[in-house]
Amino acid sequence: MNNPSNRAEPNKRDTMNRLLAAARQIFAQKGLAGARVEDIAREAGVTKQLVYHYYGSKEVLFSTVLDDASQQIMQELIALEIDHLPPEQALRTLLNCCFDQYMEDPLLGALALEGLRYHEAADTRPNSFASQSPALAIKFSSVLQRGIKAGVFKPDIEARLFLASSALLMSGGFTNHYTMSVLVGFDTTSKEGMRIWREHSANFILNSIRK
Repeated sequence: MNNPSNRAEPNKRDTMNRLLAAARQIFAQKGLAGARVEDIAREAGVTKQLVYHYYGSKEVLFSTVLDDASQQIMQELIALEIDHLPPEQALRTLLNCCFDQYMEDPLLGALALEGLRYHEAADTRPNSFASQSPALAIKFSSVLQRGIKAGVFKPDIEARLFLASSALLMSGGFTNHYTMSVLVGFDTTSKEGMRIWREHSANFILNSIRK
């Protein structure tokens, strides 16, 4: 005989998944300030009271959406199998994956930009991005060290600075696409614009560390 609590747990997970999906869409479209809990609840097919029951506040829900997105992208990058590739190819694969995450998820750029505002304006709780960034830095450092030993990369590269600079360049066409598009003279979120920016950014980064 099925235990009612065992049946309830999948239902709860399904409800929370729908809530997070609806919140992700609305926060990306309207930002934290413009999003309304009522709209999120309606989109998810639940009551406003249930949203507050699960998350307590709109800010906690937004933080959960950010954390969920961060966890997915960080885990994908950290799990990327590149140790068998030559250093330059391994680094290009890693950089392209950073770019492709934004290219394949139209909401990610808007969420990342809104997340920057949120983290700068609030005393935010620990999150997946902060906790997993050391592992990503180690992955970048491993590729750089292999390249240095092979004689193809410069020996004086600081891995964390390199990671931060690379992340800014690979994501900049999405998180700051208006400025980037005006400066380069094409829409960095168009199909052709993304192709050009992806190749240019990876080449620029690799050229900066080639010996």
